[in-house]
Amino acid sequence: MIPSLYLNQLVGRPEIQFDWAKFSWIGSPARGNSQMYMRSDSPYKTIEEVRNAKEPPKCGATGVTGPDSYYPKLLLETVGARFQIVTGYPGGTDIDLAVERGEIHCRAFTIEAYFGREPYNTWRKTGFAHHLFQSGKNRDARLPTTPTIFELMDRYKTPDAGRRLATALLGADDMGRPMFGPPGMPADRLKTLRDAFVKTMADEQFRAEVKKRGYEFDPVGGEELERLAKEIIGQPPEVIERLKKVLGN
Repeated sequence: MIPSLYLNQLVGRPEIQFDWAKFSWIGSPARGNSQMYMRSDSPYKTIEEVRNAKEPPKCGATGVTGPDSYYPKLLLETVGARFQIVTGYPGGTDIDLAVERGEIHCRAFTIEAYFGREPYNTWRKTGFAHHLFQSGKNRDARLPTTPTIFELMDRYKTPDAGRRLATALLGADDMGRPMFGPPGMPADRLKTLRDAFVKTMADEQFRAEVKKRGYEFDPVGGEELERLAKEIIGQPPEVIERLKKVLGN
């Protein structure tokens, strides 16, 4: 399922008929943190340089509500880093080509995709791009020198409302690819499913197959997913209004 579905509930879209916090959360095999790459020959080496730039860098996006659009907006709302978002690209490949042509400078999307295919494998070898930030609470081992959004918020002393906005918007990353059941699942049945998930994630043969296939693997238990779901849904009205602004509502 798409973990960012809860955003539709938070901004009050009328077609939403579920309550994210009430699902029976079982577990997720991996988190889904993101990053922003920037052309290395651009003048924007750090977030500080973006904050002080007379002309903001241009980041490509497919629309106004996806991660490639709302990550740059979140950086403006939380640490004052301004980006010019160029929307309307048909897909991520088109954004990457525009970066290679020099039309734009940057793009935000998942760490998994960046380390999983071309042209990024070649870019890493040639030093074509560097990274401005990543979205997890902790740095990914593959991006050891790239600050997290949370580190940047600490550095720039982001107020609580901005931190709550980040928590709401980045909740999908922490939940990864969640497995869940319907609301009101009997407690004994949910416990059985959660226990089975934990045992599967710990199984040596299963882990060996995951490694062989090169899949992302950073399991999150059902109890943690339940806590995250309640945290990201329980936002005060002022955070919801800022979230609507970021998502283009």
